[in-house]
Amino acid sequence: MCGIAGIWSARGLLNPDARRIVGYMADAIAHRGPDGDGFWTDDENGVALAHRRLAILDLSPAGEQPMQDISGRFVIVFNGEIYNHLDLRRSLEDESAAPAWRGHSDTESLLAAIASWGVKRALERVCGMFAF
Repeated sequence: MCGIAGIWSARGLLNPDARRIVGYMADAIAHRGPDGDGFWTDDENGVALAHRRLAILDLSPAGEQPMQDISGRFVIVFNGEIYNHLDLRRSLEDESAAPAWRGHSDTESLLAAIASWGVKRALERVCGMFAF
């Protein structure tokens, strides 16, 4: 099972400090994801995210996290499984709201759903066990 970690500070973050701290957090859960790791920070808004990857659905680099949507507005770290992610993709495609898919991960499906429908509506349509 993948591992996710993050920090938020209302005062903002200093980039080296945020990366160091979230790096320690990711190291502490390295056993959760031997297939890769990733980090993302937004110093101005005080957010740092980390991910330890256990690749299951999409073994390619297209499934790496943290993952940004095509606009760059949304960033996600995700752990779990969305059982109906292919249905979500079809719905987005039917609405002409699907991005040019980069891979086959349920993370990308969730991220596209959130970008298109908003968090509340996307979560109302998702079936699975997950955290993000």
